[in-house]
Amino acid sequence: MEMALLEAEAAFERGEVPVGCVIVDGDSGQVLARSGNRTEELNDPTAHAELLAIREAAAKLGSARLSQCDLYVTLEPCAMCATAISFARIRRLYFGAFDAKMGGVEHGPHIFNQPTCHHAPEIYGGIHERAAGELLKTFFREKR
Repeated sequence: MEMALLEAEAAFERGEVPVGCVIVDGDSGQVLARSGNRTEELNDPTAHAELLAIREAAAKLGSARLSQCDLYVTLEPCAMCATAISFARIRRLYFGAFDAKMGGVEHGPHIFNQPTCHHAPEIYGGIHERAAGELLKTFFREKR
């Protein structure tokens, strides 16, 4: 999660909502991908940290299925990212701050609890929640 926080801080410096993500091969511990939000930089509303990291890890492994992988992200994934996590068959999801407004895992649509969800990862929330939350609060405070 520390690496994900570094990616979130880099996103903050770029003027992006500070969310960072790292994907690790759960068997070997090798980092396969890391990214921060790039929606503003790329003018792409889908350029969330999770989606960018999933794309990178899938390309590196040559597979759309990341079933041996664990994903670490500093904020509870939104519905779009949670759905991509399900499609990629991520093994475990670790996230930092909870997102009562836009979260799609523990809040909102609870993507992994839907009958249409084909795969739900193991979920661990609240990891380094304070650090992740403070970075987000600082970012939005400075924007106002």
